[in-house]
Amino acid sequence: MRDPYLYENTEVLKNKLDIRTQDGLNDAEADYVVYRLKELAMNPLPGEYNTEHLLRMHHYIFQDLYEWAGEPRIIAIYKEEDVLGGMSVEYSDPFDIVKDIHNILSDMRGKPWKDMDRKRATVEFCDSLARLWKVHPFREGNTRTTITFFCQYADAIGLKINRELFEKNSRYVRMALVAYNAYFADGSNFSKREYLEKIVYDAMAERTVL
Repeated sequence: MRDPYLYENTEVLKNKLDIRTQDGLNDAEADYVVYRLKELAMNPLPGEYNTEHLLRMHHYIFQDLYEWAGEPRIIAIYKEEDVLGGMSVEYSDPFDIVKDIHNILSDMRGKPWKDMDRKRATVEFCDSLARLWKVHPFREGNTRTTITFFCQYADAIGLKINRELFEKNSRYVRMALVAYNAYFADGSNFSKREYLEKIVYDAMAERTVL
């Protein structure tokens, strides 16, 4: 199936600015997305940390670039990962995206955060974060949206995450998310959770859950 998100005969995502080169789109994303992320850091997006809230956050971050910002993807995606020997993480089927988001975020909101010490909060935070990232709800912008969403949630419940550590180590964070989710439907499991758990533990101040 031809990817409806791309300009014909290219690997460039259709965008509001009609930029037809990947370098040009990358530059535009760097400008617009960084600006929106700074706005969110200063003024959190209100919501209930549910599916609708996540979709609105993606829309807010990517509203300047994509008509489909805030909408779940309609195609399956496959991304070859060097750390997986060229295999892809098994992302959610498009038909399961909304259901999967709902279940993961319901579970997240129901966790007894106020009773957790820093080590336990790290493990549980990574579990919810990695599971949502594995859904990969959007055609583009999943890591940035998921990290921003979870950092805002952490702030809301008093976990006090150091966002700057994620920002300065964005490549490491994505590779850690891939490694965490290296398990597959055929039963094979190469998951390594320690990389994500280390950076989250380092980013998390002593427990201050409200």
